[in-house]
Amino acid sequence: MFRISKKLPYNGVLRRRWMSTTTTVMSFGDGTHGALGLPASVTGIGSDAYEPTAITSLPPDVCSIAAGHYHSLAVTSQGHLWSWGRNVEAQLGRGFDSPRETWSRPQRVEGLSSVRSTCASGVVSAAIGLDGSLWVWGKSKRGQLGLGNGITEAVFPSRIDALANEEIIKVSLGWGHALALTKDGKLFGWGYSADGRLGMRGGTTRPSPLDSSGDMSTIANQTSSSKVEAAAKVVLDAMDKENDMPIVWEPCLIEELEGVEVVDISCGLDHTLVLQSDGILLSGGSNTYGQLGRSKQDLGLLPVDTNGHAVRVASGLGHSLAICKIPKPGGKTEGIFSWGWNQNSQLGRVGPENLPLLVDGLLGEKLLSVSGGRVHSLALTSAGEVFVWGCGRNGRLGLGSSIDEPEPMLVELQEGVEVLQAVSGFDHNLILTTETF
Repeated sequence: MFRISKKLPYNGVLRRRWMSTTTTVMSFGDGTHGALGLPASVTGIGSDAYEPTAITSLPPDVCSIAAGHYHSLAVTSQGHLWSWGRNVEAQLGRGFDSPRETWSRPQRVEGLSSVRSTCASGVVSAAIGLDGSLWVWGKSKRGQLGLGNGITEAVFPSRIDALANEEIIKVSLGWGHALALTKDGKLFGWGYSADGRLGMRGGTTRPSPLDSSGDMSTIANQTSSSKVEAAAKVVLDAMDKENDMPIVWEPCLIEELEGVEVVDISCGLDHTLVLQSDGILLSGGSNTYGQLGRSKQDLGLLPVDTNGHAVRVASGLGHSLAICKIPKPGGKTEGIFSWGWNQNSQLGRVGPENLPLLVDGLLGEKLLSVSGGRVHSLALTSAGEVFVWGCGRNGRLGLGSSIDEPEPMLVELQEGVEVLQAVSGFDHNLILTTETF
């Protein structure tokens, strides 16, 4: 047994009393790249898991988890970091010589200790130390490592020296851009800078090919699985055209937010959400799917059209989510606003997709966190319950089927199991649980 705090002030997901307990990481969804961390003997035929399944090879003291596009990370109470899943770009921190057959097995990342929290994208992983230092590894030609001009590869964890004088409390990674939030509310950005996803950068910015990559409405009449594949192809084709776009190679202060306290951040594949301490939510970047959530389509970080006071934000591939406090007679209640791409019901509600609207099925729930995948979403309540909605392909909703769910559905767990944290990768999910007797 070990002593774990259910209060992590920098990611806001574990925040109750101190207690002695053990934890278990469970995974479900697409296991094609090994991101589930489960042996074939557990998943059976194929590599997907249609219900939350325990990863038994992890230590019993995991206190924080993160899901990249195709890989996963876990931090223990001793500050150790574990990784598993795709390693083509060295995002597991094991080097390129690591045997492919071992990628799906959780292993400790060497060279790191005293880790507080972690984050991942498709090709890069990051870890924040207890001292606020930021470490990165992987391979990205778009400057997402933040290690200096022209550096596109870090096989093992490397410290970002440009942030050596800052105490980082949260980092968020898109496909080619990154944001880091400091303890005193400053925001730094680096990587691919088109569309104002890193702010205006000197007052000017260039549009991305993603915003002129074709008519997404042509995808609407296809089957559920074809929609995902067709949309992914549109994005990848456009990304190939981004190679000559401007790159910020080292973290730089977001100029227009100087003097503004930032409290939460989230990078989608090609867009950015920034939450101010006054509850105002800003968005910037590509708006191909309406993921900016605002009627004003000018480039740069501009206010999202929400009707509530935002307290937490999250991004999927092309959709956005925000937990908000909403006025009601006699006080306030909580709810989730969603907007952006909705071809597989990942918004969890009907109505116009390009502006924020409430997810009715969760109105009034006390919400701890929300997370977005490629075409699905999930939310965690203060009661330790997980709700999921959107695309059910490959079991990514954890409901035992491949059926899409247009409204939030409760993930069934064994009696006595409480979820402490829940996160989405592209097509898989991780939940951190504890069990009481």
